[in-house]
Amino acid sequence: MKTLTPLKLAALSAAAALPFALSAPAMAQDAGQPEVYVGGQVGYHDLGSNPIGADDGAIYGVYAGVDVPVGPTLVLGAEGNYNLGSNAIDSEYGVAGKIGVNVGERGQLFARGGYQWVNVDGSKVLNVPVPAGFDDTDGDYLVGVGGQYKIGPNTALRVTVDTLGFDTTRVAGGLSFNF
Repeated sequence: MKTLTPLKLAALSAAAALPFALSAPAMAQDAGQPEVYVGGQVGYHDLGSNPIGADDGAIYGVYAGVDVPVGPTLVLGAEGNYNLGSNAIDSEYGVAGKIGVNVGERGQLFARGGYQWVNVDGSKVLNVPVPAGFDDTDGDYLVGVGGQYKIGPNTALRVTVDTLGFDTTRVAGGLSFNF
């Protein structure tokens, strides 16, 4: 995975948020209340092409975030996640900013960007025993899209498709509870 330093991540995040920060005051009069959510998800993460050993696995975990309406349809948000995995993936965790549009009364389509760390099982990836203390956690920038649909006043189903550094593919489905 490519390396994205914290300084580069901050600069990219600030540049991406600038147009929305400048337009938010004008749209604030149409905005609603922030919505906090937590949820559970299951999915599949393929880490890429590895001819030596395993490079994928099922994931299951939790996520939490907040969506802030900045107009009648535009939503900005932030969320964090933590997943356990199987096969080559021991765990993964990350944070992302989110921009979305509400579709009708119940739907939302969104794009997100952030940073994700993946802790792999080195012995399954390399197909050989690894020494104790071997650092097998790596991170990269996350880019993704998703959609959610409210199935009740405080619950929603969602699907996300993400990539880490355009090297991996992760697909997940989840159930959110809104507050």
